[in-house]
Amino acid sequence: MTITEIKTDDGIQLDVEGQVDTVSAPELQQKLLTAFQKTNHVVINIEKVGYMSSAGLRALLLGQKTASSKGGTMKVANVQSSVYQVFKMSGFAKILDIV
Repeated sequence: MTITEIKTDDGIQLDVEGQVDTVSAPELQQKLLTAFQKTNHVVINIEKVGYMSSAGLRALLLGQKTASSKGGTMKVANVQSSVYQVFKMSGFAKILDIV
């Protein structure tokens, strides 16, 4: 998995590529927390993520909680249908701001 950080006019976008699993999820979690130290608005572009495990969901949940505690936003963009099905089955489709 690779994560590229892009500064935008209103925050930070994290472009994630590859599988988000038990091995790679801690890196995603750390990048999210680091991004929220710099800004209150983060977009996670997962267009190139075809698989996300429960560890990845946990990292996204921590990001969402961090955004809420800071009065900010976290958006998940360009979700592939296979990953969206995981979000839907786990209830995360109702928790996350998916754009």
